Amino acid sequence: MPEAAESPVTSVDRALRILTALGAAARGLTLDDLADRLGIPKSSLHRILAALKHRRFVSQPETGGPYFLGAELLATAFRFHDALDLRALIHPLLARVSADLNETIHMAVLDGAEVIYQDKIEAPHSIKLSSVIGGRNPAHATGVGKALLAWTYPTDEALRAWATLFGPLPAPTQRTVASVSKLAEQLAEVRHRGYALDIEENETGVRCAAVPIFLGRPSPAAAVSITLLGVRAEPPRLTELGEYLSRTVAEWSVAPGG
Repeated sequence: MPEAAESPVTSVDRALRILTALGAAARGLTLDDLADRLGIPKSSLHRILAALKHRRFVSQPETGGPYFLGAELLATAFRFHDALDLRALIHPLLARVSADLNETIHMAVLDGAEVIYQDKIEAPHSIKLSSVIGGRNPAHATGVGKALLAWTYPTDEALRAWATLFGPLPAPTQRTVASVSKLAEQLAEVRHRGYALDIEENETGVRCAAVPIFLGRPSPAAAVSITLLGVRAEPPRLTELGEYLSRTVAEWSVAPGG
């Protein structure tokens, strides 16, 4: 894959590219590997790596051997993750979606068999919903829950193990999918199209589209949803909202602060 153009601060840009490459190489990379992958002269690479090693952002256990991400970089990342305020981080995204669509927007995280709502922006034409910040609903019956389950348990075997631990699955409405095999089919569709749908599965008359948010890990950290009354959310509209939300979350994730 061709590298993006370097930033005006060339040395900083090169250092970040080195860290990105090492972050994707569990067995480390040699100086030659890095030069081949990044197209950076070895003399420049050697100087930048020396600076990163000095700050313990890069390690080289054996002289002349491969480089790895260093202990200080990993400690910094874990400290940030442990102290991360998801609501503060993701709220600007919710505000943008709410302003664009004038609809109710949720953000939730997965907790066992349930989702916990951590943020919510009500539409001016308020929908009477059971969701409140701090409240819970069955994950398999909600859009945000299915968006989280689809990648947290990405295989049928993993989903069955989850269901064995937390089942039987409740059915809040007649539309709820409480069969593990049918839920697995739904989640496969979610992964294929990139967004989840809740068509009156948690509350009669209420529908939503939801998208996961990944923060550098294979499993999503949270999910966001757009919620509407069923009379305003026929299948074509839900598809449109799901695709809009997928694009918007992707744009937010690469924007400064996203």
